[in-house]
Amino acid sequence: LPFFGSVLRRAGCLRGCEEPRLGAASRHRAAEEVRADFQRRVPYSYLQRAYIQLNKLEEAANAAHTFFMANPEHMEIQQDIENYKTTAGKVSLIDQEAKQHMEDYSAGVRHYDKEEYQLAIDFLERALKGYYSEDEDCQIMCEGPQRFEEHEYLEYKAGLYEAIADHYMQVLACKHDCVRELATRSGRISPIENFLPLHYDYLQFAYYRVGDYVKALECAKSYLLFHPDDEDVLENAGYYKDLLEGTMDPDTVKPRKEAKTLLRRHKLESHLLQVAAAGLGYTYTEPNYWNRYGARQDEHSVPSSISSEPEDGPRLSVAKKPVPKPDRELKEGGPLLYSDVKFVYNSQQLNGTQRVLLDNVISEEQCRELHKVASGVMLAGDGYRGKTSPHTPNERFEGATVLKALKYGYEGRVPLKSARLFYDISEKARRIVESYFMLNSTLYFSYTHLVCRTALSGQQERRNDLSHPIHADNCLLDPEANECWKEPPAYTFRDYSALLYMNADFEGGEFIFTEMDAKTVTASIKPKCGRMISFSSGGENPHGVKAVTKGQRCAVALWFTLDPLYRELERIQADEVIAMLDQEHLGPSEMNINPKDEL
Repeated sequence: LPFFGSVLRRAGCLRGCEEPRLGAASRHRAAEEVRADFQRRVPYSYLQRAYIQLNKLEEAANAAHTFFMANPEHMEIQQDIENYKTTAGKVSLIDQEAKQHMEDYSAGVRHYDKEEYQLAIDFLERALKGYYSEDEDCQIMCEGPQRFEEHEYLEYKAGLYEAIADHYMQVLACKHDCVRELATRSGRISPIENFLPLHYDYLQFAYYRVGDYVKALECAKSYLLFHPDDEDVLENAGYYKDLLEGTMDPDTVKPRKEAKTLLRRHKLESHLLQVAAAGLGYTYTEPNYWNRYGARQDEHSVPSSISSEPEDGPRLSVAKKPVPKPDRELKEGGPLLYSDVKFVYNSQQLNGTQRVLLDNVISEEQCRELHKVASGVMLAGDGYRGKTSPHTPNERFEGATVLKALKYGYEGRVPLKSARLFYDISEKARRIVESYFMLNSTLYFSYTHLVCRTALSGQQERRNDLSHPIHADNCLLDPEANECWKEPPAYTFRDYSALLYMNADFEGGEFIFTEMDAKTVTASIKPKCGRMISFSSGGENPHGVKAVTKGQRCAVALWFTLDPLYRELERIQADEVIAMLDQEHLGPSEMNINPKDEL
Protein backbone atom coordinates (compact mmCIF):
# COMPACT_ATOMS: atom_id res chain seq x y z
CA LEU A 1 0.00 0.00 0.00
CA PRO A 2 2.72 2.61 0.76
CA PHE A 3 4.33 1.86 -2.64
CA PHE A 4 1.07 2.25 -4.60
CA GLY A 5 0.18 5.23 -2.46
CA SER A 6 3.32 7.00 -3.67
CA VAL A 7 2.53 6.01 -7.27
CA LEU A 8 -0.99 7.47 -6.99
CA ARG A 9 0.28 10.67 -5.38
CA ARG A 10 2.88 11.13 -8.11
CA ALA A 11 0.29 10.53 -10.86
CA GLY A 12 -2.03 13.09 -9.27
CA CYS A 13 0.85 15.56 -8.92
CA LEU A 14 1.78 15.25 -12.60
CA ARG A 15 -1.86 15.62 -13.71
CA GLY A 16 -2.26 18.64 -11.45
CA CYS A 17 0.91 20.16 -12.95
CA GLU A 18 -0.01 19.46 -16.60
CA GLU A 19 -3.56 20.77 -16.81
CA PRO A 20 -3.07 24.29 -15.28
CA ARG A 21 0.08 24.91 -17.31
CA LEU A 22 -0.64 23.16 -20.63
CA GLY A 23 -4.40 22.86 -20.73
CA ALA A 24 -6.41 19.76 -21.50
CA ALA A 25 -4.57 16.74 -22.89
CA SER A 26 -6.25 17.22 -26.27
CA ARG A 27 -4.39 20.53 -26.65
CA HIS A 28 -0.85 19.32 -26.03
CA ARG A 29 -0.72 15.58 -26.74
CA ALA A 30 -0.07 15.37 -30.46
CA ALA A 31 -1.11 12.50 -32.72
CA GLU A 32 1.55 10.07 -33.87
CA GLU A 33 1.50 11.45 -37.41
CA VAL A 34 2.18 14.96 -36.13
CA ARG A 35 4.99 13.77 -33.87
CA ALA A 36 6.54 11.89 -36.80
CA ASP A 37 6.36 15.03 -38.98
CA PHE A 38 8.10 17.08 -36.31
CA GLN A 39 10.76 14.41 -35.90
CA ARG A 40 11.41 14.60 -39.65
CA ARG A 41 11.29 18.43 -39.42
CA VAL A 42 8.55 18.64 -42.04
CA PRO A 43 7.27 22.02 -40.67
CA TYR A 44 10.55 23.61 -41.79
CA SER A 45 9.77 22.65 -45.38
CA TYR A 46 6.51 24.62 -45.13
CA LEU A 47 8.30 27.45 -43.31
CA GLN A 48 10.81 27.74 -46.12
CA ARG A 49 8.03 28.24 -48.68
CA ALA A 50 6.23 30.75 -46.47
CA TYR A 51 9.41 32.79 -45.98
CA ILE A 52 10.00 32.84 -49.75
CA GLN A 53 6.53 34.37 -50.23
CA LEU A 54 7.49 37.06 -47.71
CA ASN A 55 10.84 37.58 -49.50
CA LYS A 56 12.72 36.71 -46.29
CA LEU A 57 15.51 34.79 -47.98
CA GLU A 58 17.82 34.39 -44.98
CA GLU A 59 15.02 32.91 -42.85
CA ALA A 60 14.01 30.69 -45.79
CA ALA A 61 17.61 29.49 -46.14
CA ASN A 62 17.80 28.63 -42.43
CA ALA A 63 14.49 26.76 -42.58
CA ALA A 64 15.66 24.83 -45.67
CA HIS A 65 19.00 24.03 -43.99
CA THR A 66 17.25 22.84 -40.82
CA PHE A 67 15.02 20.54 -42.86
CA PHE A 68 17.97 19.30 -44.94
CA MET A 69 19.99 18.32 -41.83
CA ALA A 70 17.34 15.69 -41.07
CA ASN A 71 16.66 14.80 -44.72
CA PRO A 72 20.06 14.77 -46.48
CA GLU A 73 18.74 12.68 -49.37
CA HIS A 74 16.30 15.46 -50.36
CA MET A 75 17.96 16.78 -53.53
CA GLU A 76 15.41 19.54 -54.20
CA ILE A 77 16.02 21.16 -50.82
CA GLN A 78 19.77 20.89 -51.40
CA GLN A 79 19.29 22.74 -54.68
CA ASP A 80 17.14 25.38 -52.94
CA ILE A 81 19.96 26.01 -50.47
CA GLU A 82 22.43 26.51 -53.33
CA ASN A 83 20.01 28.97 -54.93
CA TYR A 84 19.75 30.96 -51.68
CA LYS A 85 23.53 31.24 -51.57
CA THR A 86 23.42 32.74 -55.05
CA THR A 87 20.46 35.10 -54.65
CA ALA A 88 20.89 36.16 -51.01
CA GLY A 89 24.67 36.50 -51.09
CA LYS A 90 26.62 35.15 -48.14
CA VAL A 91 24.21 33.36 -45.79
CA SER A 92 25.27 31.75 -42.52
CA LEU A 93 23.14 28.62 -42.49
CA ILE A 94 21.82 27.81 -39.02
CA ASP A 95 20.35 24.48 -37.96
CA GLN A 96 17.55 25.74 -35.73
CA GLU A 97 16.99 22.28 -34.20
CA ALA A 98 20.67 21.51 -33.56
CA LYS A 99 21.44 19.64 -30.36
CA GLN A 100 23.63 22.06 -28.42
CA HIS A 101 25.71 19.36 -26.75
CA MET A 102 26.44 17.91 -30.21
CA GLU A 103 27.41 21.36 -31.58
CA ASP A 104 29.74 21.96 -28.62
CA TYR A 105 31.32 18.53 -29.06
CA SER A 106 31.99 19.17 -32.77
CA ALA A 107 33.47 22.59 -31.99
CA GLY A 108 35.68 21.05 -29.29
CA VAL A 109 36.99 18.41 -31.70
CA ARG A 110 37.73 21.08 -34.33
CA HIS A 111 39.78 23.09 -31.83
CA TYR A 112 41.51 19.92 -30.66
CA ASP A 113 42.51 19.09 -34.24
CA LYS A 114 43.99 22.60 -34.57
CA GLU A 115 45.88 22.01 -31.29
CA GLU A 116 43.95 24.85 -29.62
CA TYR A 117 43.71 22.82 -26.46
CA GLN A 118 42.26 25.40 -24.03
CA LEU A 119 39.40 26.18 -26.44
CA ALA A 120 38.90 22.44 -26.98
CA ILE A 121 38.60 21.97 -23.20
CA ASP A 122 36.06 24.79 -22.89
CA PHE A 123 33.79 23.36 -25.59
CA LEU A 124 34.16 19.71 -24.57
CA GLU A 125 33.40 20.49 -20.93
CA ARG A 126 30.33 22.44 -22.03
CA ALA A 127 29.35 19.51 -24.26
CA LEU A 128 29.57 17.13 -21.27
CA LYS A 129 27.44 19.40 -19.12
CA GLY A 130 24.87 19.60 -21.93
CA TYR A 131 25.01 15.84 -22.47
CA TYR A 132 24.14 15.02 -18.84
CA SER A 133 21.36 17.64 -18.86
CA GLU A 134 19.91 16.16 -22.09
CA ASP A 135 20.22 12.68 -20.58
CA GLU A 136 18.07 13.76 -17.64
CA ASP A 137 15.44 15.17 -20.05
CA CYS A 138 15.52 12.00 -22.15
CA GLN A 139 14.96 9.84 -19.08
CA ILE A 140 11.93 11.92 -18.06
CA MET A 141 10.44 11.95 -21.58
CA CYS A 142 10.46 8.15 -21.59
CA GLU A 143 7.97 8.31 -18.71
CA GLY A 144 5.54 10.33 -20.85
CA PRO A 145 2.57 8.97 -22.82
CA GLN A 146 3.60 5.96 -24.85
CA ARG A 147 1.89 3.74 -27.39
CA PHE A 148 3.57 0.36 -27.29
CA GLU A 149 3.24 -2.10 -30.13
CA GLU A 150 0.76 -4.94 -29.44
CA HIS A 151 -0.28 -3.33 -26.14
CA GLU A 152 -3.48 -1.40 -26.92
CA TYR A 153 -4.80 -0.20 -23.58
CA LEU A 154 -8.46 -1.20 -23.93
CA GLU A 155 -7.68 -4.67 -25.21
CA TYR A 156 -4.97 -5.45 -22.70
CA LYS A 157 -5.99 -8.33 -20.42
CA ALA A 158 -2.86 -8.89 -18.31
CA GLY A 159 -3.00 -9.06 -14.52
CA LEU A 160 -1.84 -6.21 -12.28
CA TYR A 161 1.81 -7.15 -11.95
CA GLU A 162 2.26 -8.35 -15.52
CA ALA A 163 0.69 -5.11 -16.81
CA ILE A 164 2.95 -2.95 -14.60
CA ALA A 165 6.04 -4.99 -15.52
CA ASP A 166 5.17 -4.95 -19.22
CA HIS A 167 4.72 -1.17 -19.29
CA TYR A 168 7.76 -0.50 -17.13
CA MET A 169 10.04 -2.65 -19.28
CA GLN A 170 9.03 -0.62 -22.34
CA VAL A 171 9.81 2.59 -20.45
CA LEU A 172 13.10 1.13 -19.19
CA ALA A 173 14.13 0.10 -22.71
CA CYS A 174 13.44 3.68 -23.83
CA LYS A 175 15.56 5.08 -20.97
CA HIS A 176 18.35 2.61 -21.66
CA ASP A 177 18.43 3.78 -25.26
CA CYS A 178 18.97 7.43 -24.29
CA VAL A 179 22.69 6.77 -24.69
CA ARG A 180 22.10 6.06 -28.37
CA GLU A 181 19.60 8.90 -28.78
CA LEU A 182 22.03 11.51 -27.42
CA ALA A 183 24.82 10.26 -29.70
CA THR A 184 22.73 10.38 -32.88
CA ARG A 185 22.67 13.43 -35.12
CA SER A 186 19.33 14.72 -36.39
CA GLY A 187 17.95 12.69 -39.27
CA ARG A 188 20.38 9.84 -38.69
CA ILE A 189 19.79 6.27 -37.55
CA SER A 190 23.36 5.38 -36.57
CA PRO A 191 24.90 7.07 -33.51
CA ILE A 192 28.44 8.43 -33.29
CA GLU A 193 30.15 5.37 -31.87
CA ASN A 194 31.73 5.60 -28.42
CA PHE A 195 30.32 9.14 -28.15
CA LEU A 196 30.33 9.82 -24.40
CA PRO A 197 33.70 8.13 -23.63
CA LEU A 198 35.29 10.11 -26.48
CA HIS A 199 34.70 13.36 -24.55
CA TYR A 200 36.95 12.09 -21.77
CA ASP A 201 39.48 10.71 -24.25
CA TYR A 202 39.92 14.09 -25.93
CA LEU A 203 39.93 15.90 -22.59
CA GLN A 204 42.60 13.73 -20.95
CA PHE A 205 45.17 14.70 -23.57
CA ALA A 206 43.99 18.32 -23.90
CA TYR A 207 44.37 18.84 -20.14
CA TYR A 208 47.83 17.29 -20.31
CA ARG A 209 48.83 19.73 -23.04
CA VAL A 210 47.77 22.76 -20.95
CA GLY A 211 49.66 21.41 -17.93
CA ASP A 212 46.69 20.37 -15.76
CA TYR A 213 47.83 16.84 -14.88
CA VAL A 214 45.19 16.32 -12.17
CA LYS A 215 42.36 16.92 -14.65
CA ALA A 216 44.21 14.83 -17.26
CA LEU A 217 44.36 11.88 -14.84
CA GLU A 218 40.73 12.44 -13.78
CA CYS A 219 39.53 12.30 -17.40
CA ALA A 220 41.74 9.31 -18.23
CA LYS A 221 40.25 7.42 -15.26
CA SER A 222 36.75 8.46 -16.36
CA TYR A 223 37.41 7.08 -19.85
CA LEU A 224 38.73 3.83 -18.35
CA LEU A 225 35.39 3.28 -16.60
CA PHE A 226 33.99 2.54 -20.08
CA HIS A 227 37.07 0.80 -21.50
CA PRO A 228 39.21 -0.54 -18.63
CA ASP A 229 41.48 -2.47 -21.02
CA ASP A 230 42.39 0.42 -23.37
CA GLU A 231 46.17 0.09 -23.45
CA ASP A 232 46.86 3.59 -24.79
CA VAL A 233 44.85 5.37 -22.10
CA LEU A 234 46.19 3.04 -19.40
CA GLU A 235 49.70 4.11 -20.44
CA ASN A 236 48.65 7.74 -20.43
CA ALA A 237 47.12 7.42 -16.95
CA GLY A 238 50.34 5.83 -15.71
CA TYR A 239 52.33 8.69 -17.21
CA TYR A 240 50.12 11.32 -15.54
CA LYS A 241 50.58 9.55 -12.20
CA ASP A 242 54.36 9.75 -12.65
CA LEU A 243 54.08 13.48 -13.27
CA LEU A 244 52.07 13.99 -10.07
CA GLU A 245 54.35 11.89 -7.84
CA GLY A 246 56.00 14.08 -5.18
CA THR A 247 53.33 16.81 -5.36
CA MET A 248 50.27 14.77 -4.35
CA ASP A 249 48.98 11.21 -4.03
CA PRO A 250 47.68 10.29 -7.55
CA ASP A 251 45.35 7.70 -6.00
CA THR A 252 43.25 10.52 -4.53
CA VAL A 253 42.28 11.52 -8.09
CA LYS A 254 39.01 9.72 -8.87
CA PRO A 255 36.92 9.32 -12.02
CA ARG A 256 34.20 11.89 -12.45
CA LYS A 257 31.13 11.25 -10.33
CA GLU A 258 28.58 11.86 -13.13
CA ALA A 259 30.31 9.32 -15.43
CA LYS A 260 30.40 6.76 -12.64
CA THR A 261 26.71 7.34 -11.81
CA LEU A 262 25.56 7.11 -15.43
CA LEU A 263 27.53 3.93 -16.07
CA ARG A 264 26.25 2.31 -12.86
CA ARG A 265 22.65 3.16 -13.81
CA HIS A 266 23.20 1.92 -17.35
CA LYS A 267 24.50 -1.42 -16.11
CA LEU A 268 21.57 -1.82 -13.71
CA GLU A 269 19.10 -1.02 -16.52
CA SER A 270 20.77 -3.67 -18.66
CA HIS A 271 20.54 -6.21 -15.84
CA LEU A 272 16.81 -5.53 -15.32
CA LEU A 273 16.07 -5.78 -19.04
CA GLN A 274 17.85 -9.12 -19.24
CA VAL A 275 15.98 -10.38 -16.15
CA ALA A 276 12.71 -9.34 -17.79
CA ALA A 277 13.67 -11.04 -21.03
CA ALA A 278 14.28 -14.30 -19.18
CA GLY A 279 11.23 -14.13 -16.89
CA LEU A 280 8.54 -12.45 -18.98
CA GLY A 281 9.29 -13.76 -22.45
CA TYR A 282 10.80 -10.61 -23.95
CA THR A 283 13.27 -10.80 -26.79
CA TYR A 284 16.13 -8.50 -25.83
CA THR A 285 19.70 -8.19 -27.09
CA GLU A 286 21.98 -5.69 -25.38
CA PRO A 287 23.56 -3.38 -27.99
CA ASN A 288 27.21 -2.40 -27.70
CA TYR A 289 26.72 1.21 -26.62
CA TRP A 290 30.40 1.91 -25.97
CA ASN A 291 31.91 0.45 -29.12
CA ARG A 292 35.61 1.39 -29.29
CA TYR A 293 35.40 1.30 -33.09
CA GLY A 294 34.68 5.02 -32.84
CA ALA A 295 37.61 6.88 -31.32
CA ARG A 296 40.11 9.70 -31.59
CA GLN A 297 41.98 9.51 -34.88
CA ASP A 298 45.28 11.05 -33.86
CA GLU A 299 48.65 10.12 -32.48
CA HIS A 300 48.26 11.78 -29.08
CA SER A 301 49.36 8.95 -26.85
CA VAL A 302 51.97 9.82 -24.28
CA PRO A 303 54.79 7.47 -23.23
CA SER A 304 54.52 5.43 -20.06
CA SER A 305 57.64 6.81 -18.38
CA ILE A 306 59.41 10.16 -18.08
CA SER A 307 62.71 8.71 -19.29
CA SER A 308 61.37 8.52 -22.84
CA GLU A 309 60.22 12.16 -22.86
CA PRO A 310 62.14 14.41 -25.27
CA GLU A 311 63.18 17.91 -24.23
CA ASP A 312 60.20 19.67 -25.77
CA GLY A 313 57.47 17.45 -24.32
CA PRO A 314 55.98 14.00 -24.74
CA ARG A 315 56.66 11.80 -27.71
CA LEU A 316 53.59 11.29 -29.92
CA SER A 317 54.25 7.63 -30.34
CA VAL A 318 51.33 5.27 -30.83
CA ALA A 319 48.88 5.76 -33.71
CA LYS A 320 45.71 6.17 -31.67
CA LYS A 321 42.59 4.58 -33.07
CA PRO A 322 42.81 3.77 -36.78
CA VAL A 323 40.14 4.81 -39.25
CA PRO A 324 37.29 2.26 -39.59
CA LYS A 325 38.43 -0.93 -41.28
CA PRO A 326 36.67 -2.01 -44.45
CA ASP A 327 34.68 -5.22 -44.28
CA ARG A 328 36.96 -6.88 -46.82
CA GLU A 329 40.61 -6.83 -47.80
CA LEU A 330 41.23 -4.10 -50.36
CA LYS A 331 43.37 -4.94 -53.37
CA GLU A 332 43.92 -3.52 -56.82
CA GLY A 333 46.14 -3.90 -59.85
CA GLY A 334 44.70 -7.14 -61.23
CA PRO A 335 44.71 -7.89 -64.99
CA LEU A 336 42.48 -5.77 -67.26
CA LEU A 337 41.56 -8.90 -69.30
CA TYR A 338 41.25 -7.10 -72.66
CA SER A 339 44.27 -6.15 -74.76
CA ASP A 340 42.73 -2.93 -76.12
CA VAL A 341 41.90 -1.49 -72.66
CA LYS A 342 44.47 1.10 -71.59
CA PHE A 343 45.38 1.73 -67.94
CA VAL A 344 45.60 5.47 -67.09
CA TYR A 345 45.65 6.10 -63.31
CA ASN A 346 45.42 4.04 -60.11
CA SER A 347 44.19 5.02 -56.63
CA GLN A 348 47.41 6.73 -55.62
CA GLN A 349 47.53 8.82 -58.79
CA LEU A 350 43.86 9.73 -58.26
CA ASN A 351 44.59 10.75 -54.64
CA GLY A 352 42.23 8.21 -53.07
CA THR A 353 41.32 4.62 -52.26
CA GLN A 354 40.05 1.90 -54.62
CA ARG A 355 39.96 4.06 -57.74
CA VAL A 356 41.01 3.34 -61.32
CA LEU A 357 40.81 5.28 -64.60
CA LEU A 358 40.89 3.36 -67.90
CA ASP A 359 40.67 4.31 -71.59
CA ASN A 360 39.62 2.42 -74.74
CA VAL A 361 37.10 0.27 -72.91
CA ILE A 362 34.91 0.69 -76.01
CA SER A 363 35.74 2.04 -79.48
CA GLU A 364 34.58 5.21 -81.26
CA GLU A 365 32.28 3.12 -83.45
CA GLN A 366 30.70 1.48 -80.41
CA CYS A 367 30.21 4.90 -78.79
CA ARG A 368 28.32 6.08 -81.89
CA GLU A 369 26.20 2.94 -81.90
CA LEU A 370 25.33 3.37 -78.22
CA HIS A 371 24.29 6.95 -78.97
CA LYS A 372 21.84 5.62 -81.54
CA VAL A 373 20.40 3.28 -78.91
CA ALA A 374 20.17 6.12 -76.43
CA SER A 375 18.24 8.37 -78.80
CA GLY A 376 15.78 5.53 -79.52
CA VAL A 377 15.06 4.17 -76.05
CA MET A 378 15.66 6.88 -73.45
CA LEU A 379 12.83 8.59 -71.62
CA ALA A 380 13.04 11.86 -69.68
CA GLY A 381 13.20 11.13 -65.95
CA ASP A 382 13.79 7.38 -66.39
CA GLY A 383 15.55 6.08 -63.26
CA TYR A 384 14.62 9.25 -61.35
CA ARG A 385 10.93 8.49 -60.62
CA GLY A 386 9.89 10.51 -63.64
CA LYS A 387 11.69 13.68 -62.55
CA THR A 388 13.19 15.26 -65.67
CA SER A 389 15.55 17.46 -63.60
CA PRO A 390 16.21 15.44 -60.42
CA HIS A 391 19.54 17.00 -59.43
CA THR A 392 19.43 20.47 -61.00
CA PRO A 393 16.73 22.52 -62.75
CA ASN A 394 19.30 23.56 -65.35
CA GLU A 395 19.62 20.17 -67.06
CA ARG A 396 17.30 17.51 -68.47
CA PHE A 397 17.97 13.87 -67.55
CA GLU A 398 17.04 10.92 -69.72
CA GLY A 399 17.79 7.25 -69.21
CA ALA A 400 17.14 3.62 -70.08
CA THR A 401 17.87 0.20 -68.61
CA VAL A 402 19.40 -2.83 -70.35
CA LEU A 403 16.11 -4.72 -70.32
CA LYS A 404 14.26 -1.84 -71.92
CA ALA A 405 16.89 -1.56 -74.68
CA LEU A 406 16.69 -5.30 -75.40
CA LYS A 407 12.89 -5.21 -75.51
CA TYR A 408 13.00 -2.31 -77.95
CA GLY A 409 15.52 -4.26 -80.04
CA TYR A 410 13.37 -7.39 -80.02
CA GLU A 411 10.37 -5.33 -81.10
CA GLY A 412 12.39 -3.73 -83.92
CA ARG A 413 12.15 -0.20 -82.53
CA VAL A 414 15.97 0.07 -82.40
CA PRO A 415 18.59 -2.12 -84.12
CA LEU A 416 18.85 -5.36 -82.16
CA LYS A 417 22.62 -5.44 -82.60
CA SER A 418 22.90 -2.00 -80.96
CA ALA A 419 20.64 -3.00 -78.06
CA ARG A 420 22.72 -6.15 -77.57
CA LEU A 421 25.88 -3.98 -77.52
CA PHE A 422 24.59 -2.15 -74.42
CA TYR A 423 24.23 -5.51 -72.66
CA ASP A 424 27.66 -6.73 -73.79
CA ILE A 425 29.69 -3.66 -72.87
CA SER A 426 28.16 -3.53 -69.39
CA GLU A 427 29.22 -7.15 -68.88
CA LYS A 428 32.71 -6.26 -70.17
CA ALA A 429 32.90 -3.43 -67.62
CA ARG A 430 31.79 -5.76 -64.81
CA ARG A 431 34.50 -8.29 -65.64
CA ILE A 432 37.19 -5.58 -65.73
CA VAL A 433 36.15 -4.14 -62.36
CA GLU A 434 36.00 -7.60 -60.74
CA SER A 435 39.45 -8.49 -62.10
CA TYR A 436 41.23 -5.18 -61.49
CA PHE A 437 40.15 -4.94 -57.83
CA MET A 438 41.09 -8.63 -57.36
CA LEU A 439 37.77 -9.59 -55.76
CA ASN A 440 37.55 -13.06 -54.27
CA SER A 441 33.82 -13.39 -54.89
CA THR A 442 31.52 -12.73 -57.82
CA LEU A 443 30.59 -9.14 -58.54
CA TYR A 444 26.89 -8.81 -59.44
CA PHE A 445 25.05 -6.02 -61.19
CA SER A 446 23.01 -3.92 -58.78
CA TYR A 447 21.78 -1.36 -61.33
CA THR A 448 22.70 -0.56 -64.95
CA HIS A 449 21.60 2.70 -66.52
CA LEU A 450 22.28 4.43 -69.82
CA VAL A 451 21.90 8.10 -68.92
CA CYS A 452 22.28 11.42 -70.73
CA ARG A 453 22.13 14.88 -69.18
CA THR A 454 21.47 17.86 -71.45
CA ALA A 455 22.13 21.53 -70.66
CA LEU A 456 18.91 23.56 -70.98
CA SER A 457 19.36 26.65 -73.13
CA GLY A 458 18.73 30.00 -71.47
CA GLN A 459 19.51 28.65 -68.00
CA GLN A 460 23.30 28.54 -67.96
CA GLU A 461 24.21 32.16 -67.13
CA ARG A 462 25.82 32.67 -63.71
CA ARG A 463 25.26 29.04 -62.92
CA ASN A 464 27.10 27.78 -59.82
CA ASP A 465 25.41 24.48 -59.06
CA LEU A 466 26.52 20.94 -59.88
CA SER A 467 25.02 18.58 -62.42
CA HIS A 468 25.04 15.94 -59.67
CA PRO A 469 25.74 17.06 -56.05
CA ILE A 470 28.58 15.46 -54.10
CA HIS A 471 27.48 12.14 -52.63
CA ALA A 472 28.60 8.58 -51.92
CA ASP A 473 26.93 5.58 -53.52
CA ASN A 474 26.20 3.38 -50.49
CA CYS A 475 25.91 5.80 -47.57
CA LEU A 476 24.50 9.21 -46.64
CA LEU A 477 27.30 11.74 -46.81
CA ASP A 478 27.36 14.14 -43.86
CA PRO A 479 30.10 16.69 -44.65
CA GLU A 480 29.66 18.65 -41.42
CA ALA A 481 30.18 15.57 -39.27
CA ASN A 482 32.84 14.18 -41.64
CA GLU A 483 30.85 10.95 -41.68
CA CYS A 484 29.04 8.78 -44.19
CA TRP A 485 26.09 7.01 -42.60
CA LYS A 486 25.52 3.54 -44.04
CA GLU A 487 21.79 3.40 -43.52
CA PRO A 488 18.55 3.74 -45.53
CA PRO A 489 17.60 5.44 -47.78
CA ALA A 490 21.16 4.93 -49.07
CA TYR A 491 21.77 1.86 -51.26
CA THR A 492 23.88 0.22 -48.55
CA PHE A 493 24.35 -2.99 -50.54
CA ARG A 494 26.39 -1.35 -53.32
CA ASP A 495 30.09 -2.21 -53.25
CA TYR A 496 31.61 -0.87 -56.49
CA SER A 497 30.60 1.71 -59.08
CA ALA A 498 31.71 2.48 -62.64
CA LEU A 499 30.95 5.12 -65.25
CA LEU A 500 31.68 4.40 -68.90
CA TYR A 501 31.61 7.56 -71.00
CA MET A 502 30.29 7.76 -74.55
CA ASN A 503 31.23 11.25 -75.76
CA ALA A 504 33.22 14.44 -75.20
CA ASP A 505 31.36 16.98 -77.39
CA PHE A 506 29.88 19.04 -74.55
CA GLU A 507 31.08 21.71 -72.13
CA GLY A 508 31.54 21.15 -68.39
CA GLY A 509 30.43 17.81 -66.94
CA GLU A 510 33.76 16.82 -65.36
CA PHE A 511 33.52 13.96 -62.86
CA ILE A 512 35.11 14.94 -59.51
CA PHE A 513 36.20 13.15 -56.35
CA THR A 514 36.27 15.16 -53.11
CA GLU A 515 37.23 14.78 -49.49
CA MET A 516 34.49 13.97 -46.96
CA ASP A 517 33.88 17.72 -46.62
CA ALA A 518 32.29 17.65 -50.12
CA LYS A 519 34.38 20.71 -51.00
CA THR A 520 38.04 19.76 -51.38
CA VAL A 521 38.44 18.26 -54.87
CA THR A 522 41.00 15.43 -54.96
CA ALA A 523 40.68 14.45 -58.63
CA SER A 524 38.87 15.74 -61.74
CA ILE A 525 38.21 13.63 -64.83
CA LYS A 526 37.14 14.87 -68.25
CA PRO A 527 34.83 12.34 -69.94
CA LYS A 528 35.50 11.09 -73.45
CA CYS A 529 34.45 8.11 -75.56
CA GLY A 530 35.67 4.81 -74.10
CA ARG A 531 36.93 6.27 -70.81
CA MET A 532 35.82 4.48 -67.63
CA ILE A 533 36.24 5.50 -64.00
CA SER A 534 35.60 2.82 -61.37
CA PHE A 535 35.77 2.99 -57.58
CA SER A 536 34.47 1.46 -54.36
CA SER A 537 31.04 2.80 -53.44
CA GLY A 538 31.58 3.85 -49.81
CA GLY A 539 32.30 7.08 -47.97
CA GLU A 540 35.96 6.86 -48.98
CA ASN A 541 34.91 8.04 -52.46
CA PRO A 542 32.59 11.07 -52.34
CA HIS A 543 32.01 12.26 -55.89
CA GLY A 544 29.83 14.40 -58.12
CA VAL A 545 29.52 15.93 -61.57
CA LYS A 546 30.22 19.53 -62.52
CA ALA A 547 27.54 21.44 -64.38
CA VAL A 548 26.99 20.55 -68.04
CA THR A 549 26.73 24.05 -69.54
CA LYS A 550 26.44 23.17 -73.22
CA GLY A 551 25.49 20.04 -75.17
CA GLN A 552 24.67 16.54 -73.99
CA ARG A 553 26.81 14.25 -71.81
CA CYS A 554 26.08 10.50 -72.04
CA ALA A 555 27.43 7.55 -70.06
CA VAL A 556 26.66 4.01 -68.96
CA ALA A 557 26.35 4.12 -65.17
CA LEU A 558 26.99 0.83 -63.38
CA TRP A 559 26.61 -0.14 -59.76
CA PHE A 560 27.73 -3.53 -58.44
CA THR A 561 27.20 -5.60 -55.32
CA LEU A 562 28.98 -8.59 -53.79
CA ASP A 563 25.70 -9.77 -52.23
CA PRO A 564 23.65 -11.98 -54.60
CA LEU A 565 20.48 -11.05 -52.68
CA TYR A 566 20.69 -7.59 -54.24
CA ARG A 567 21.25 -8.61 -57.85
CA GLU A 568 19.53 -6.36 -60.37
CA LEU A 569 16.19 -7.96 -61.22
CA GLU A 570 16.09 -6.38 -64.68
CA ARG A 571 19.54 -7.80 -65.37
CA ILE A 572 18.35 -11.32 -64.57
CA GLN A 573 15.42 -10.78 -66.95
CA ALA A 574 17.82 -9.38 -69.57
CA ASP A 575 19.93 -12.56 -69.23
CA GLU A 576 16.80 -14.57 -70.03
CA VAL A 577 16.12 -12.40 -73.10
CA ILE A 578 19.71 -12.93 -74.29
CA ALA A 579 19.38 -16.69 -73.80
CA MET A 580 16.17 -16.64 -75.82
CA LEU A 581 17.82 -14.61 -78.61
CA ASP A 582 20.76 -17.00 -78.72
CA GLN A 583 18.37 -19.94 -79.04
CA GLU A 584 16.81 -18.18 -82.02
CA HIS A 585 20.34 -18.01 -83.54
CA LEU A 586 20.36 -14.24 -83.54
CA GLY A 587 23.84 -14.46 -82.09
CA PRO A 588 25.87 -12.02 -80.06
CA SER A 589 26.94 -8.59 -81.27
CA GLU A 590 30.09 -8.38 -83.35
CA MET A 591 31.97 -7.12 -80.33
CA ASN A 592 34.74 -9.42 -79.10
CA ILE A 593 33.87 -10.02 -75.45
CA ASN A 594 36.19 -12.98 -74.83
CA PRO A 595 38.98 -12.03 -72.43
CA LYS A 596 42.46 -12.63 -73.71
CA ASP A 597 44.95 -14.85 -71.93
CA GLU A 598 46.73 -13.70 -68.76
CA LEU A 599 48.55 -10.45 -69.51
